[in-house]
Amino acid sequence: MSEAPSVSKSEDLRVRLGLKENWRQFALLILINAFVGGMVGMERTVVPLIGSEEFGITSTTLVVSFIVSFGVIKALANLVSGQLADAWGRKRVLILGWLVGLPVPFMIIWAPSWGWIIAANALLGINQGLAWSMTVIMKVDLVGPKSRGLAVGLNEFAGYFAVGVTAFLTGYLASRYGLRPVPIYLGIGYAVLGALLSIMLVRDTRDHVRLEAAASSRQSTPMSFREIFVLTSFRDRNLFAASQAGLVNNLNDGMSWGIFPLFFASFGLGVERIGILKAIYPATWGMLQIATGPLSDRWGRKGLIVAGMWIQSAGLFLTAATRQFEWWLVGSLLLGLGTAMVYPSLIAAVSDASHPSWRARSLSVYRFWRDLGYAIGALSAGIIADIFGMAWAIGTIAALTFLSGALVALAMREKARGGLDVAQSIELDVGVQTGLKGRGAISLLPTDTKS
Repeated sequence: MSEAPSVSKSEDLRVRLGLKENWRQFALLILINAFVGGMVGMERTVVPLIGSEEFGITSTTLVVSFIVSFGVIKALANLVSGQLADAWGRKRVLILGWLVGLPVPFMIIWAPSWGWIIAANALLGINQGLAWSMTVIMKVDLVGPKSRGLAVGLNEFAGYFAVGVTAFLTGYLASRYGLRPVPIYLGIGYAVLGALLSIMLVRDTRDHVRLEAAASSRQSTPMSFREIFVLTSFRDRNLFAASQAGLVNNLNDGMSWGIFPLFFASFGLGVERIGILKAIYPATWGMLQIATGPLSDRWGRKGLIVAGMWIQSAGLFLTAATRQFEWWLVGSLLLGLGTAMVYPSLIAAVSDASHPSWRARSLSVYRFWRDLGYAIGALSAGIIADIFGMAWAIGTIAALTFLSGALVALAMREKARGGLDVAQSIELDVGVQTGLKGRGAISLLPTDTKS
């Protein structure tokens, strides 16, 4: 991408960075992301049970195959979302995400075979990859560098609180009206409202990006998408630490999505109580991000990420080791608390380490690795569960989550308190430190983050 264009005086007067200055669009995007989250929430309780009870699938690996299709497609949609956002504009990509998501609830309601459910989740993956990515990117665009943690925390609160509420409502409705079609009607409402609001009221935020880039203390060297992919995935220690933690975080979420309902049901728990457990985790995750997002702006990202991964691990171990609803409830609360500490901090950390001119693409790479965790978690947990049992699958993922937190503790360098963003104070060295020929490269150790 070429160097960001300058912002004219007229544009500067019209466009402002900050939550207060853009609160109407910010609030609208929060509402829209609640609908995005609700689309996933409608599946959390009932879809694994549709596979086992309505279609008679006995293989855990096969039951969780719908999460594999969702995770792989969402990861790929994330990967292209930043590139599309820079080329087409944020609003167009958001609308495209909703248009792809509109058929999903109808396909689940009318599905005559499990293959239809898998296909519906492929479309849901595109919907989530495009629509959720845009709500995150647009909020970060609007608020500027000072309040990224707050912006991400509010965005993820809206999405995952909606996941939790919808998981509870679908469990309640399923206990009274059956697994289909009544619980899935919620998804129809979310899809229609989300699409209409995006088309009619949302405004693009690329002018905000231009304003922020023009004010940056260092201009960005043009970088190809390949260079940004390599930098975000492996070469920058902060971006690498965030990417692997995001992958493992969603790996355990994918496992819990597919395995938990079957695990709880195997001990005789009814669908309504399963719905409560499936709601507590994302609802806790969602609500607490209102606090953890701003805390990451004040305390820094690294400590919250490490502690959050370890708390998630404790919640998973507790769930695997116990057989009572009350202990499972505590495990779900711990899982939600840990994820709330991690989720906004990771996105904010990636934003810190990315120049405004290529931040959307760097975030799309991070979200690619993060959401690939859904597929890896569901598939690996399903295989382990079929061979050793579901408790072993949960415990194995818990151990991996602990190790991921330890890796963040070793690899990530915290931004100096009150200092510039990493991307705004990095050293540029043409083609030397990253080994990428003919391009400006980013130092592995930004000068303001060395401890």
